[in-house]
Amino acid sequence: MTHNQEMALEVHNMDFYYNSFRAVKNLNLLFKTQKITAIIGPSGCGKSTVIRCFNRMNDLILGTRLTGEILFHGKNIYDPDMDAVDIRRMIGMVFQKPNPFPKSIYENVVWGARINGLKNNLDELVEQSLKEAALWDEVKDSLHQNALSLSGGQQQRLCIARALAVKPEIILMDEPCSALDPIATLKIEDLMRRLSKQYTIIIVTHNMQQAARASDFTAFFTMDPADRAGMLVEYGETSQIFTNPKDQRTEDYITGRFG
Repeated sequence: MTHNQEMALEVHNMDFYYNSFRAVKNLNLLFKTQKITAIIGPSGCGKSTVIRCFNRMNDLILGTRLTGEILFHGKNIYDPDMDAVDIRRMIGMVFQKPNPFPKSIYENVVWGARINGLKNNLDELVEQSLKEAALWDEVKDSLHQNALSLSGGQQQRLCIARALAVKPEIILMDEPCSALDPIATLKIEDLMRRLSKQYTIIIVTHNMQQAARASDFTAFFTMDPADRAGMLVEYGETSQIFTNPKDQRTEDYITGRFG
């Protein structure tokens, strides 16, 4: 199979199960390289489940299984010879609540790099990662301070720096601003825009304004009333999804008529 360079991830005929319950069905979706794609939809439609499939985080939950394929550089990340730890290094994750380790700011940033065997130029790596995460100027004089002393918005940018330090290609963000105030939220959105010049970003958000402001493409998911499985309704450029959705369910959701 030839790999399409324009695509960072290709999802083909994916179903995902928690034991016998099918949580996501028949997902086909292409994610463009160095673009921001927002995944929106009502609670329970499988948005977080879907992005956790993209770096095999769901492997850690007993009784889960995936059918279909998710291609990264033309290879199915669920092939038996693919190493989940390698996948998670190349496809990083930032979670809903900032989760810095109870260590220094410096140790938080180098943590992943150390696990991956990097020993040299750690000072440079810390500076570069914090600069990329738009946090360096705020913390450069307190790198050995406990990361838990930072504000929520700073902690979230530190978690982004930690993800960047292992040099991923894709950054997954699961509601990265839901615990943050509006000012911190805008900082994260500005940061995403800057990072998308180098990285592919996939963000799950409940915030319609955020999806409209920050993403290039939007995928709208809903739950099939028949079997409660999450499913993709519509995918397209964000401007089209928000101004001229093709599916009535998309329009009802983004105008607040349901969901």
